[in-house]
Amino acid sequence: MTERWTNGPGATYPGHAHPYDKRLVVERGSITFHLTRDGRDVLLRASERLELPAGTPHAATVGPDGVTCVETHSPPFTAVE
Repeated sequence: MTERWTNGPGATYPGHAHPYDKRLVVERGSITFHLTRDGRDVLLRASERLELPAGTPHAATVGPDGVTCVETHSPPFTAVE
């Protein structure tokens, strides 16, 4: 599944996780992902991307100019032995 979304300046997403792998590319603006498991913040600007494996706890804050992103979802990777 692929989708494009836009948020205004300062929008926030509270802490959560997804049951799927998520790949996100910033088209315009910026967004900071707060990776709550390791206490790290990741700032993404136009043309930068982030991959979040299924179950990764995170929150996010949109930058001062808003953000437009394209993201894809896929089932979690399962190793075959």
